[in-house]
Amino acid sequence: MDGLGWTVLALVFVDELLAVAAFGVWGWDQDAWWLWVWLLPLVAMAAWFLFASPKAQYGGTLRRPVVKVVVFGLASLALWDAGHPTWALALLVLSVAVNALAQIPAIADLAKVE
Repeated sequence: MDGLGWTVLALVFVDELLAVAAFGVWGWDQDAWWLWVWLLPLVAMAAWFLFASPKAQYGGTLRRPVVKVVVFGLASLALWDAGHPTWALALLVLSVAVNALAQIPAIADLAKVE
């Protein structure tokens, strides 16, 4: 189970990187792209660092999942709005699937920070 667990956790990390990239894609598509292309990914990373990461200072049983849903949901909407509906749906499905698998107790125990 450890091999599967670490694979799932690696996919969760890749999913997080894809969400940040999705914000950059949306920013590139805007009028002031030079501002949005770096600002939105930084805001997403800051929200993740403060609320959703395993060592999040302000994370909790309610805040952590809410921020995850908001970040992944907005990342999918950003891709959709940037003209990539297939990629938006793929990101949303991947996000739901790997984060659901990461909740399996044996896998969640691997991610516990001590």
